[in-house]
Amino acid sequence: MFNKIVMVGNLTRDIELRYTPGGLALAKSSIATSHKYKTQTGEQKEEVCFLEFTIMGKMGETANQYLRKGSKVLLEGRLVFEQWTAQDGTNRSKHTLRVETMKMLDSKPSSETQQY
Repeated sequence: MFNKIVMVGNLTRDIELRYTPGGLALAKSSIATSHKYKTQTGEQKEEVCFLEFTIMGKMGETANQYLRKGSKVLLEGRLVFEQWTAQDGTNRSKHTLRVETMKMLDSKPSSETQQY
């Protein structure tokens, strides 16, 4: 059983859209989210978290069409651990968010927020 992760943040770059040999759309980008808090001494601090994500299928094509760097979005999905060998032969790894639900949060003049 996988736990769902919900992240709200702003895109750090435009969506990169690719297709698998079978024709499945893969949209990739990353979001930045922040947490503000006060220390025991009363000093304001902010922690920023950057997380790469992948959206598959029609929802990925929709993300590519409407989202740009800076767009505010809510993403829900599960963390995936990716591993690969870099060109220099070193083993690399990272966690990414495999998106299952996306909600665009930027305000639109004549419509409500859209959920996919």
